[in-house]
Amino acid sequence: MNRRQFIKAASLATVASAFGRPHSLEAASSHRPNIMIVIGDDMTWHDCAPYGNKVIRTPNMAKLAEEGVCFDAMFTATAMCAPTRQQFYTGMYPVRSGAYPNHSRVHEGVRSVVHYLKDLGYRVGLIGKRHFGPPESFAFEFLGNSVDKDGAADVRAISRFVNRDAAQPYCLIVASNEPHGPWNKGDASAYQADEVVVPPYLVDCPETREAMTKYYAEITFVDGQLGDCMKVVDESGRRDNTIVIFTSEQGTSFPSGGKWTCYDTGLKTAFIVRWPAKVKPRTRTNAMTQYVDVVPTLIEAAGGNPERLETGRPDARGNKGFDGESFLGVLLGQTDKHRDYVYGAHTTRGIINGSACYPVRSVRSDRYKYIWNPSHEAIFYNVISTGPRTLLAVWAERGERDPHAAFLVRRYQHRPAEELYDAQKDPFELNDLADDPALAEVKSRLRKALDLWMQQQGDEGIDTEMQALERQGPNRKWQPYEPDQAARPRKRRERDTN
Repeated sequence: MNRRQFIKAASLATVASAFGRPHSLEAASSHRPNIMIVIGDDMTWHDCAPYGNKVIRTPNMAKLAEEGVCFDAMFTATAMCAPTRQQFYTGMYPVRSGAYPNHSRVHEGVRSVVHYLKDLGYRVGLIGKRHFGPPESFAFEFLGNSVDKDGAADVRAISRFVNRDAAQPYCLIVASNEPHGPWNKGDASAYQADEVVVPPYLVDCPETREAMTKYYAEITFVDGQLGDCMKVVDESGRRDNTIVIFTSEQGTSFPSGGKWTCYDTGLKTAFIVRWPAKVKPRTRTNAMTQYVDVVPTLIEAAGGNPERLETGRPDARGNKGFDGESFLGVLLGQTDKHRDYVYGAHTTRGIINGSACYPVRSVRSDRYKYIWNPSHEAIFYNVISTGPRTLLAVWAERGERDPHAAFLVRRYQHRPAEELYDAQKDPFELNDLADDPALAEVKSRLRKALDLWMQQQGDEGIDTEMQALERQGPNRKWQPYEPDQAARPRKRRERDTN
């Protein structure tokens, strides 16, 4: 028995001890945990109190962290909404499931958390943002769009679902639309431009700071939604055996803010779990985990065996099981190890004002991140980098006199074929080490790991990118961005690796 098998066996033994051996689902209902998951939308992982931001007011996230465990190395595989949510719900990476462009859907027959938990006797609901398809693969009990006339969480609908049947365990996903742009919720006047914290991957200028006050306000807004959900759970009488999860999804849509990239600001996510009956409060873990691991973990926590289940879509090697593995042992504090690598895949084709072909792939160990840009000769476009008065255009004007601004603009639109970063020394990935001969072996090892993962996924890079529109459905209209549609981009300069 290897280390991973031992850890899994120990986790199963703990769960078996907790749940016993019930003769029916009804007899087990008081033992299986309820599950409440609150998902943010386009929120960079470090923009809340539990992950170091001392300016943004997030008291409920802070409370959840005080009462549970913070995952410091949780990653999504794609920094766009539809691919991120569908991997979260299916336990499969985006290319394999079919949901790898934005506004996409999984292949017919793919199963999700709804099917697995229903089979274990749960009722499974969702309130808020969907952004998935087809309906057969995500047959949630849908409670509505999650907001009332003031934009707050629909507490009454959430409470009705949670308290409807105490004899049956539930899983409810509250999928917020915040802090996704256009940043018009919450009280932006509560934040002053001079108090925001501008990270080094953004240009510190008045326009950036003003936008960040609105972004901060929406984070406080979603924190209030989390607080509403926690209150419903706390008042339900089943707090101790309810798993409450908050996760921030992918990074924000600021230029270089992470969304639409494979940088850690895009793929890394805040992930906080409270389970009073099982999880030690005020703890943190450095175990590397991914969104595809969440469904297997919930299945195992609910008393099922994720290793025996089929996803409805085999990978390129014929495996019908999950891409993810349960991290229940991490959650229960039995280990601080889970993955050796986490992976990333971005598809630009099909996004608003997107380049015709600009795929990005990445792999990360606990220390180093390798990024491959197979269409690096092209210019990277999207909705926030096109037009004369975008924030990126403001940065470009500032770049005439500010070398750091010029570097960030150039880095966003013009990338080399390969990038390599020391994630420990350079967490915001501003110093590309791909040409460092001392790290040639590291780069080679990571590239081999990425190649193996892409093969397992059936990912053919550029060819897969060019098939992206087929995954978006017949009603999706898209045209590749042409420079004459807006201000023509500046002439490409030589890459600056500093």
